[in-house]
Amino acid sequence: MIVLYDADCGFCRWAMAWVVRHDRRGRIRSVPIQSPLGAELLADLDPPGRLRSAHVIRVDGSRCSGGAAVAEVLSALPRTFALGRLARGLPGTTDLLYRAIAARRETVGRLVGAAARRRADELLAAARTTTSAELAALDSRSRYRPS
Repeated sequence: MIVLYDADCGFCRWAMAWVVRHDRRGRIRSVPIQSPLGAELLADLDPPGRLRSAHVIRVDGSRCSGGAAVAEVLSALPRTFALGRLARGLPGTTDLLYRAIAARRETVGRLVGAAARRRADELLAAARTTTSAELAALDSRSRYRPS
């Protein structure tokens, strides 16, 4: 599974780092929307459309965005699997919550704090994938199939 996030958003970086930290199987690939790979994967969207929400690209190549993307990610992590199932079962509520947080992400990002964002940036610097070549290399080395 590929998760595309806004690398210019402190809250988005913190949330993506949380996902990376809890992805014990190494099946989730974090990709900044602003990267060459992000532009390639979201080529059908104009640049402002790419940044309107987070996106997930599933193994089958299909994409979901916003609240549905959050439900996908939560469902992929063992620790939050049940919450992900609940989010999938309540798509309207999940999308409403996603949009409410996304509309206030700068404020929420300030609540996360500078130290937490700094730790997130350090983790993401080591974990993010920004090109197709990096993605191919990661997937070829992985003992797990990407999910």
